[in-house]
Amino acid sequence: MDDYREVNRQSWDERVAAHAASPDYKLAQFEQDPEFISDVVRFDLPRLGDVRGLRGVHLQCHIGTDTVSLARLGARMSGLDFSGPAVAQAQSFADKLGLEVDFHQADVYDAVEVLGAASYDLVFTGIGALGWLPSIDRWARTVSGLLKPGGRLFIREGHPMLWALGTDDETRLTVDYPYFETQEPMVWDEGGTYVQTEVEFQHNVTHEWNHGLGEIVTALFAHGLQLTALEEHDSAPWVPLPGKMTKDADFDEWRLTDRPERLPCTYTLQAVKL
Repeated sequence: MDDYREVNRQSWDERVAAHAASPDYKLAQFEQDPEFISDVVRFDLPRLGDVRGLRGVHLQCHIGTDTVSLARLGARMSGLDFSGPAVAQAQSFADKLGLEVDFHQADVYDAVEVLGAASYDLVFTGIGALGWLPSIDRWARTVSGLLKPGGRLFIREGHPMLWALGTDDETRLTVDYPYFETQEPMVWDEGGTYVQTEVEFQHNVTHEWNHGLGEIVTALFAHGLQLTALEEHDSAPWVPLPGKMTKDADFDEWRLTDRPERLPCTYTLQAVKL
């Protein structure tokens, strides 16, 4: 198997410019309104609480829109991503907004070595991050290593049940892919991306893994974190099942058009380092 990091990095590197230019990431709104924050962070404001003064790090931050959103809420933020172009874009964007956010290029599993052990009050990770990692246990160990005692992990992520569904059937929901973590990755070769763009990409192979909700919680317990909140949502901030979903204008999120109570699309999880 090819090195999954290099394969995935090529895909993400190539998509940075298109993502930054896409209206879906709303960089123009960030520049026009000093109080604007990302849709992902806004959705979880009631759960985040007051983050002012907290030392925080956003793992797998991509181009940094959630990172700068947390900084606008008063947290002292760092961001980490394995893509050099993403880190450069994120740093340039934060500097342009006048925010003191430092971004670092590194693999997420190297975060403690790069950023320092027990240095953070808050570890944040967002939609579509965990699926790029082969070991959820190693990720949980990294999170634990970054947090100070009493520090908090905050996740909003796509639900593993959603990731297990196929998209070929136009009328039914079908479970076609692993729900649980597997040794070998799911290998995809698909063009396009998840935002509006007309760019055609050359690097389209990716290696991905699913992680069951129980596996995630168990890994956190094993590395000294105590679960404090877990909420499943019937909506997602993008369209994971085209043709089967309707947008809720009030929340700017998508849910199943037919009986949305059937499917958890995302979840918010919080845990505290003991």
